Amino acid sequence: MKNPDFSGEPVRGDEPGLFVPLPNATPDELRAGLVWSLRAALNVSALGCDFAPILLTAPTYNAVLTDHKSELAKSFDTLGKYFSRTNKSKSAAATAFDRYQTRVYSSFTTVYAQYNFCQTAAAVARDAIFTSRGELNALATNRLRELRNSLVAHGEQRFGARNSLEVTPVLRMDPVCWKNNRFDYRKCPDAY
Repeated sequence: MKNPDFSGEPVRGDEPGLFVPLPNATPDELRAGLVWSLRAALNVSALGCDFAPILLTAPTYNAVLTDHKSELAKSFDTLGKYFSRTNKSKSAAATAFDRYQTRVYSSFTTVYAQYNFCQTAAAVARDAIFTSRGELNALATNRLRELRNSLVAHGEQRFGARNSLEVTPVLRMDPVCWKNNRFDYRKCPDAY
């Protein structure tokens, strides 16, 4: 199967509808969010792409965790401090951080575009292995839009309409669509 070109512009981490929002985040916190979003996408691929063992998503993800352990830990700590800074109590910060992580992981799940996402995530994970330590943020900046774009279903590209699919958009992540950390279809009937 030949994937469409999912590449896109580099991201900052605060693009509306593209990432789970981190209101009033500093540039360091936004970078930590990008690295954590990349980790989440690769984790989802490691867990959900086992139907295609040739992609090596699980062993590649494990190699990324090992190779970039300190940068991932620093991103986790930075995000933890962000939620401590933006919440009144320690328990509220922990709950907000858990909700954030759940939304980030959920934002990379797909059914209709699973082949596209798995192939794209496998390529990004391979690139992560060869990314210098401490530079995972640069990879996240340059490749997260590609991962997001791959969540939209497209048919096989080489043979055209013979095996085409209807395009299925990605669920919106902007705050107006969420109430009590649940998606509110009444506020966003055009959810996709």
